[in-house]
Amino acid sequence: MIFQPAIIALLLAAGLSVAMLAVASPFALQLIRHWDLGSGSERQLRLERLTYLFSMMVALVCGLQVLSTLLFVFNADRMSVMFVGAMCAVGTLNANAYGFPALYAQLVAFFFAATWLAINRLDNQARDYPLTRIKYRLLLAYAPLAAAVLYLQFNYFIRLEADVITSCCGSLFSEEADTVASEVSALAPARAMSVFYATLGGAILLAAWHWKSGGHRLWSGLAVGTASVAAFFAALAGVVAFVSLYIYEHPHHHCPFCILKPEYGYQGYLLYIPLFAAAAAGLAAGVLRMFGGRPSLATLAPQASARLAGIAAAGFVLFMLVASVMVLRSNLILLD
Repeated sequence: MIFQPAIIALLLAAGLSVAMLAVASPFALQLIRHWDLGSGSERQLRLERLTYLFSMMVALVCGLQVLSTLLFVFNADRMSVMFVGAMCAVGTLNANAYGFPALYAQLVAFFFAATWLAINRLDNQARDYPLTRIKYRLLLAYAPLAAAVLYLQFNYFIRLEADVITSCCGSLFSEEADTVASEVSALAPARAMSVFYATLGGAILLAAWHWKSGGHRLWSGLAVGTASVAAFFAALAGVVAFVSLYIYEHPHHHCPFCILKPEYGYQGYLLYIPLFAAAAAGLAAGVLRMFGGRPSLATLAPQASARLAGIAAAGFVLFMLVASVMVLRSNLILLD
């Protein structure tokens, strides 16, 4: 099974990421120790030249991680036909103990990569590259995360066996199961909708206000980042608790993965792509705003934070509209 094209692509991307970060890590240690933009020494000039190369390498790694997240989920769903008992990606990921940990690690890598790319872009806009040390400290933190992604994915894929009987999504998202997912599934639709729209609405208002005000207030940037994380989890909970029910037109089918399948028109991608983009943009908006105290970023950081907040607001609005349309056009009636 490991010779499936998508699996090979994922492992190559993860392996290439680890290799490039391993090559860049010794340089990162050297840069963190010796970087001094005010110096005209030969060592400083060499460091400045090499930063372009290594920053490009890490940016490529981050881009690979972002794309790998989409491919990992798509491949897990596509492979469900190969396992007895699997209806969707849940069955594929349940085929061995490494499936869901590999997914979670990939999601963490996605948000880490998106944030690093935002920091790198902001740093490159300033005349004195004030975030260089921060970028390369984050690179050192990113290396073990990338290694964990590779380790989990390799062990997951190498242990996949077609003759294994796996569990379907009904066992994981059943209201009777003893899991976090089952607790979310058991939420009353009215309560779930209230939390869903209130949390998303709050995140949209905060992000829109931060964007409109030009990102000048530190507290509003931090609020956008916090609200975006909260909205992300509230949105996922809403998909499990009630949005999926309206898509399937079934009062007990809570799976957030089956909506990615062709028989449901790949509607899940219409939900998840704007949601993940909005959450990543909102998180990055909060992080970038923290750098506004640096002289060379006093104008650039608020502007970049405001732009990302605008993207987050637009993404959350699009997600909420798509989810609402799916609910309104459904024939299922959950609320009296």
